[in-house]
Amino acid sequence: AVVSTQSTGLVLSRTFHLPLILRATASTAMSANLVEDAKDAAAFKAVQENVYDGCRLGVGSGSTVVYAVKHLAKLVNDNGFKVTCVPTSFQARQLILEHKLTLSDLSETPVLDVVIDGADECDAELTLIKGGGGCQLQEKIVAACGKKMVVIADFRKKSVQLGDQWKKGIPLEVVPMAHVPVMKKLEEYGLRPVLRLAKSKAGPVVSDNGNFIVDAGFTGPHNWDALETKMSRTPGIVETGLFVNYAKVAYFGMEDGSVSVLRKPTLTGF
Repeated sequence: AVVSTQSTGLVLSRTFHLPLILRATASTAMSANLVEDAKDAAAFKAVQENVYDGCRLGVGSGSTVVYAVKHLAKLVNDNGFKVTCVPTSFQARQLILEHKLTLSDLSETPVLDVVIDGADECDAELTLIKGGGGCQLQEKIVAACGKKMVVIADFRKKSVQLGDQWKKGIPLEVVPMAHVPVMKKLEEYGLRPVLRLAKSKAGPVVSDNGNFIVDAGFTGPHNWDALETKMSRTPGIVETGLFVNYAKVAYFGMEDGSVSVLRKPTLTGF
């Protein structure tokens, strides 16, 4: 389409390539649909294979968990299952209530059979980076109370090594008064800390617990267990978004509609 404006002898024209714009928009929408379909597929398979009657279930946070709670509600309603749900965040709590599932907390249900949660990235050893949504403290507490942690994610979160896909660093929950000395310590550890700033308000992101979130950038593979221990022992760091030896199985919805399942090796003969 060509738009022309003539004024005082001058002709201004601009050419719009509408087919190209439409194709780009359609491609973006298709990619978004692929991702959402992948999340849905991973959540469905995880719920079907891990939730059972009488299950005490930890419900994680994030966009993929929305699908998990949807499928959980259908499973409960269709089969008459009794499932007790413990949320990791305000978002998870609201999802449980909206779907009229049985809500509990760790005071009443301190031992969980299964915890289903998402991840920002998962490597080949099932080491996770979590906390993109700022809920890593509650998520790790709930995961530690579970006998089995099940990860659900789309194909973008599946990596050979941490950092292959996720480029925003390791989220850390930090006491506000300590964030400057903590960031200096992280630099000494060879990391690149950045205080996470809010998008809809002035100032830093504040967690559900009233703490700041610092994202610690890194380069290359690490001994994740040793790094997690070092960061956890740093005064002012409340919790890290590194989950080492928590997940037992991960379900990844793939671009072709299939679900890839990665399981933690089980040692036998000991």
